[in-house]
Amino acid sequence: MHSTRYIITFVAILTMVVALVLSLLATGLKPIHDRNEAIYNKKAILSAIESHLDQKASTMTADQVQKIFDDQIQQVVVDMQGNALEGVQADQVDMAKEKKKPLAEQRLPVYIYNGQDGKIYIVSVRGSGLWDEIWGSIALEDDFNTISGATFDHKGETPGLGAEIKDNPKFPREFVGKKLYNEGGKYVSVQVKKGPITDPVHQVDGISGATITSNGVTEMLERGIKYYEPYFEKQK
Repeated sequence: MHSTRYIITFVAILTMVVALVLSLLATGLKPIHDRNEAIYNKKAILSAIESHLDQKASTMTADQVQKIFDDQIQQVVVDMQGNALEGVQADQVDMAKEKKKPLAEQRLPVYIYNGQDGKIYIVSVRGSGLWDEIWGSIALEDDFNTISGATFDHKGETPGLGAEIKDNPKFPREFVGKKLYNEGGKYVSVQVKKGPITDPVHQVDGISGATITSNGVTEMLERGIKYYEPYFEKQK
């Protein structure tokens, strides 16, 4: 029968060995984790322009995704005045961290897809749903008014309700062709509306039973896309 001292020593040594192994595994796997996360994020961006691609982003291999980014996508980071910043790529901007900065110090990523039909500008937006943060990538035609595609994601919305912004492919498709500006040139964005659609150019159907998440998407688009207006003006 082992003494109490022996047992305590054995458990302490075993704990240290396990902690060391886990630490080494975490360190060794970090590059793989970071690469997989980067590819996941890039697939989300490409999902916003799937109508311009030969296949769905979700079915692409990591190499296929990276090739499109290398060959056809220009990455730009701009400040709140619409000025392009040097020395930083769009995929290096963490929107969750930017959101915590003072508004004037925040940076905005822009992905410019150079396709056969011209340029598509993909911007990133971030807001709040019912339980946690929501975000999305919005693709715009080069008139900076017409939405060419959209994709959304969330951190903790309810499956079958708020989570439908990601899980239901019909929801992002509703944004295609919608306009950000009215006929008078005023910025009005796009509203996720509960009930009958009264303005089909600037409204999409809300998600049944997910009013707060729908309102969150509306607020996120109205505020988030407007941040890019100074940059849009410089491109016209």
